[in-house]
Parts: sequence; C-alpha cells; structure tokens
Amino acid sequence: MKLVIAYIQPERLNAVKQALYEREVFKMSVTNALGCGQQKGYHETYRGAAIEVNLLKKVRLEIAVNDDFVEPTIEGIIAGARTGKIGDGKIFIHELSECIRIRTGETGSVAIG
Repeated sequence: MKLVIAYIQPERLNAVKQALYEREVFKMSVTNALGCGQQKGYHETYRGAAIEVNLLKKVRLEIAVNDDFVEPTIEGIIAGARTGKIGDGKIFIHELSECIRIRTGETGSVAIG
C-alpha cells in the first residue's frame, strides 16, 4: 500500500481527475495549498504598491492505493498535469503501514478499496 501525494497547478485538476478515472483510480482527497519552487513567485502592483507574491496557488492530491495501482496513478497524474513548463508540480510516494476503514473495521489493502 502506498500514499501518493501530488502538488499540481489548480487549472490542471480536471485533466488529472479524468486521466485517473480512465485508469480506474477514483478515490482521492483534494485540498488547496500554497507553495513555491523553481517559479519563485512574481511581482505585481496593487493600489500603487509593489507586492512580491512568492507563495503560489497549488492543489494537493492525496491518493491511497494498493501496490497494483501505484504506476497507473503516477501515469495518470503526469498525463493530466504535464504542460512542459516550470511549475507543473511534484509527486511524492510514501509507504503506508496500515489502513483502516472506519465504517466496517476492515484493515489493510481491503480497506483501501
């Protein structure tokens, strides 16, 4: 069991979801996040004052998958999120030691679904 965490551009979320659905990955958590990387932010003027914006809007996806679905999940995220420009995002993969479905008490790979 693995936990796949991805940070992507907000406007690429629908494309990533569609690419994951095509690979039969349906369960995910999505949250808004702020972050910076190679992009280093940008400058803008607001009411005559120069402002440096160095935390950019991102979307964080968390997807717990059984080992058979790790590669399709990664492929789906890359297929939907890649534009070829700086800021496309990152994918992190963590080992999951345990998963418990609260409703039924099932544990392990059965609980992930």
